[in-house]
Amino acid sequence: MFKLEIGTPARFSYRYTVRSHGWYDLAPFEIDADDRLLFVTRRGTNEEPVAVAVEATKGGLVASVDASAFDRDSVMRDVRHILRLDEEFDGFYAAITRTGRVVWAREKNAGRLLRGPTVWEDLVKTMCTTNCSWSLTRSMVTNLVDKLGDETACGRRAFPTAEAMASRREAFYRDEMRAGYRSPYLVELAERVASGELDPETWLDSELSTAELKKEMKTVKGVGDYAAENLLKLVGRYDGLALDSWLRSQFYERHNGGKKCSDKKIDMYYHNFGNFRGLAIWCDMTESWFD
Repeated sequence: MFKLEIGTPARFSYRYTVRSHGWYDLAPFEIDADDRLLFVTRRGTNEEPVAVAVEATKGGLVASVDASAFDRDSVMRDVRHILRLDEEFDGFYAAITRTGRVVWAREKNAGRLLRGPTVWEDLVKTMCTTNCSWSLTRSMVTNLVDKLGDETACGRRAFPTAEAMASRREAFYRDEMRAGYRSPYLVELAERVASGELDPETWLDSELSTAELKKEMKTVKGVGDYAAENLLKLVGRYDGLALDSWLRSQFYERHNGGKKCSDKKIDMYYHNFGNFRGLAIWCDMTESWFD
């Protein structure tokens, strides 16, 4: 077991990042009962997958790697990426000060949304969140990882590559992954990425406007406005609210006396957060998770 020390920004919370949304509950992520260790299975370019356990310490983070040979720099880079350590949130905190809303996020250094080591992983998982319960999302992702993910030396499995997914036909996704209507979409997506026609990793540093990038994301069958706006948050763009039935219902209860209202009214409530309004509504609606 090799241990790597990783520094963190002054305004960083391990707990509020790991628990920021449900990704910690989806394979190959795993978190221990005490929220102390986040288990990550990642792979570098032309590398075998390795298991990494990330733990917060007084000085930052320690990443324990269960492998005899690995690329130290790529592991550290992936951990920094997953926990958003190099992303700047001063603009978000300034908007909180200006509006006087979602104050808890500034006080707790919240706002960083956990993400996978690759945009590819986040894209597939996001497709598995649409039009279904969280338990079904978790089941689909677990089936996918268990059946197609490469095994590490310690027995954990990595998220499957596009090539591995493209090697399976639609019946696999329907019958074994239990992906339902998503099955042909997942086949097409895997084939596009495996062939090089589509490279989701470029979305991280894309020079496209947010509207143009959202349009590109929606060329993936199965990715609509909700999924695209969630993906945008995971690549660092927070313009969209990514409204779904859960967010709407939470807003109605919290800010509209339990009565339904238009999406336009919801958007106007967070209007003064500017490009951070999508992050503002998410932090606003998840504050109770940490009570």
